[in-house]
Amino acid sequence: MKIPFFNLKRQYGLLQAELEQAVLASMRACTFIEGDDVKALETELAAYLKVKHAITCGNGTDALKIALKALGVHAGDEVITTPFTFFASAEAIAAVGGVPVFVDIDPVTLNLDPARLEAAITTRTRGIMPVHIFGVPADMASINTIARQYKLFVLEDACQAIGADVCGKKAGTLGDAGCFSFYPTKNLAAFGDGGMICTDRDDIATVCRALKAHGSGRNGAHAARLLGHTTDGEELNALGLGDGLYDPCKYYNYLIGDNSRLDSIQAAVLRVKLRHLEKLTQKRGAIAARYTQALADTPLCLPPLHLPDTSQCWHQYCVLAPDKDALTADLNAAGIGTGAFYPVPLHLQKAFQYLGYRKDDLPVAEAACARSVCLPVFPELKPEEQDEIVSIIRRHYGLADLTA
Repeated sequence: MKIPFFNLKRQYGLLQAELEQAVLASMRACTFIEGDDVKALETELAAYLKVKHAITCGNGTDALKIALKALGVHAGDEVITTPFTFFASAEAIAAVGGVPVFVDIDPVTLNLDPARLEAAITTRTRGIMPVHIFGVPADMASINTIARQYKLFVLEDACQAIGADVCGKKAGTLGDAGCFSFYPTKNLAAFGDGGMICTDRDDIATVCRALKAHGSGRNGAHAARLLGHTTDGEELNALGLGDGLYDPCKYYNYLIGDNSRLDSIQAAVLRVKLRHLEKLTQKRGAIAARYTQALADTPLCLPPLHLPDTSQCWHQYCVLAPDKDALTADLNAAGIGTGAFYPVPLHLQKAFQYLGYRKDDLPVAEAACARSVCLPVFPELKPEEQDEIVSIIRRHYGLADLTA
């Protein structure tokens, strides 16, 4: 049978009535950018994450860039991160003028290895950006301890990890700020691009809100002062408040920012899906547990079902195969979609050649890239489809078919 790696249509079918009602209401309101649905979504996400501020933006990459700027990254500042992640993590550091410094990963969690952090810290190091890869939380206690010792910020890339938690606190709320993506294949997914920054720090929230909207208006003036710029913003006091479509203050700019605002229609979609997020996360967890039980006697290195004091959200179910190409070929030949996350570690990407890394510099990450195969784990995957996937893998390794 043909089994996709991810199926957007199934979730849409399950939530169709709620989604279409919400989108229609948003269209009728005619506040298409930063409208009431955006404000409501930010309030609901802040409550879900138990954090003071949730600041939506255009996408997860923008969230990272805006947060890095708000945390004070300037040209030449080093930010330590992982080489085993999507390109945007390190791209954001470079895009704001920073220098990505890659540290090898833990072979079990595939996250940044805290034991290797201190050796990478220099006088130019400004912060640490752990990535909760595949929805598995990084070792934030150890990372935060090192960051405090060296007076570094911690920015969590939680773009794959909404719903995961550590000791009862949600991923993305364990550092100075956290960033999320609402790309259509994420656990909480829009019908297009979307992103968010969350933080408990009022100063970071103010600067992020300014930077995502051209550094303009009263918030822009306030943010500029927080960043040490000299401005009084007195001209804004003489202006009217405007309305939902027109704000006279937006023509007064105090920072060089971005245009990265969330569309209200996307916020309406996300509000519906947020109500179902916990249930869908539980379904992912059940699928993961089934894989782990059924594949335990194969040569595959399986992701840990349970880590101390953590709960992962299973954005991906990633196995490490000794014969990645052959296994992938067999699965694909049977019509089963797989994900190759990630074929090239970031330190060996051509875009980062200028950093001077070489093959074998970060052997654990390089080995993970050479062996990683992600299996379908979307919540609407049917039991008989998962049985088929398991059967093909077991036959590939010459093992008995559990469904026979």
